[in-house]
Amino acid sequence: MKTDGNPPDSVPLKLKTARTLKWNTIDRLASQVLYGVVGVVLANVVSKEDFGLVGALLVFQAFAIVFSDSGFGAALLQSKEPSDEDYSTVFWFNLTVSLAIYVILWFCSPLIADIFQGDTRLIPLSKVMFLTFVFNALAIVQTNRLMKRMDVRMIAVSNVVAQSIGGAIGICLALLGYGAWALVWQSVALAAIKTTILWVAGDWIPTCWIRMSSLRKIWRIGLSVFSSSMLNTLFLTIYSFVIGAAYSLRDLGVYSQADKWSKMGTASLSQILTASFVPLLSRFQDDDRDFRRYVRKINRFTAFVLFPAMAGLASVGLSLFHTFFGDKWDAAVLLFQILCVRGVFVVLVSLYGNYMLSKGYGRRLFIIELVKDCAIAVAILATVFSGSLSLLVWGQLWASVLTWVIVVWLAGSSIGYGMAGMITDLIPFVLVSLAMCVACWLLGMLALPPLVALMVQMAGGGAVYIGIMWIMRFPELKEAAGYLLGRFRRH
Repeated sequence: MKTDGNPPDSVPLKLKTARTLKWNTIDRLASQVLYGVVGVVLANVVSKEDFGLVGALLVFQAFAIVFSDSGFGAALLQSKEPSDEDYSTVFWFNLTVSLAIYVILWFCSPLIADIFQGDTRLIPLSKVMFLTFVFNALAIVQTNRLMKRMDVRMIAVSNVVAQSIGGAIGICLALLGYGAWALVWQSVALAAIKTTILWVAGDWIPTCWIRMSSLRKIWRIGLSVFSSSMLNTLFLTIYSFVIGAAYSLRDLGVYSQADKWSKMGTASLSQILTASFVPLLSRFQDDDRDFRRYVRKINRFTAFVLFPAMAGLASVGLSLFHTFFGDKWDAAVLLFQILCVRGVFVVLVSLYGNYMLSKGYGRRLFIIELVKDCAIAVAILATVFSGSLSLLVWGQLWASVLTWVIVVWLAGSSIGYGMAGMITDLIPFVLVSLAMCVACWLLGMLALPPLVALMVQMAGGGAVYIGIMWIMRFPELKEAAGYLLGRFRRH
């Protein structure tokens, strides 16, 4: 098979994995800090209704992004040796589809406004906002080539620069009173700048038009990922659609804030794990023994990071919101805490799906997404008529728990690891994280100013978690230090 021409890499796999994990972590931390700073400013300046307007558009944009990629990006990652023709085919196919979808959505913008109480402000906003998925389609292959080589430094640079410039544009427009337009132009600028950097710094250009042989080769995995991604997007966006259409744009604005800040943790962790470990696992898809060994290590390392991160965010939710927003978004605090707990199960389900994708069981991802959507549909039907946002979100959490139970059984049997082993890997970290939450809760009862309370809770909770890890000699603590500090030798 013709490869993309990259020279053989003599860097040991362990060192390469450590570097990949390190740069992905730097990327997500830097991006989320920028995202958080910009988000705090915008949340204090832009109205709840304007956030609701943009939240309504994000529902349609999420589906457009799935169609633009069509699952071929994930298929390239799963493939052992994609050729240059494969990359070129995916690039032109994704770009063609994204342009076609943009034209369709342009003419359908009045219908979108009709869905959300006939608010005509959505018509011009949507025509500009939907440019973002066209820019993103241009960057899919450039990004995936770097991820495939486990060389993600330039991805980190492009994300940080784009977040900085896009955030500055959004803040300036918000302060000038542009409301929802500030959020729209921030998104468009971010996507355009990131794509431009990847193309300027990249060493690849398409060499051919769409090749049917390449299209057929990647279609099997791509179609499975596309189907599961469509259902996953429905699972993630249906609440925004239901709240915006059945409640109000103001309520959607409140939910959007809770959802956005909770996803700062889940989205970052999912991206880090996918970019760092899927290319690694794909190398061992034919070696069951090594595959299971790496799955166990990834399970434990994920739990080591995931449980304290999301449980900690939920524990400091009130102090966090009061520190950055005062009491403007108090209605979103409980929703944020529930969604943080739910995020644990979302990340785990995504991780188990990646195990099956790396093993070549792409079609089973569709089953996972079908289970998700059935659970979420039942939860919505059971809670939507209550008129309570919090009850609606509680239903979302319990649907995620049910989905996790089913998926952990399916994934364990698919990769030959077993449900008992998957759960056993998580239990120690759950228990230590619960101890950390108790410490955060007790410290939160002190009568302290919001910022001081937040710092005290974070420091105390972190000390409890790391202290127990150190006393119990958890190997993940030492490995985490090694990953972050790059203490890996080449031999």
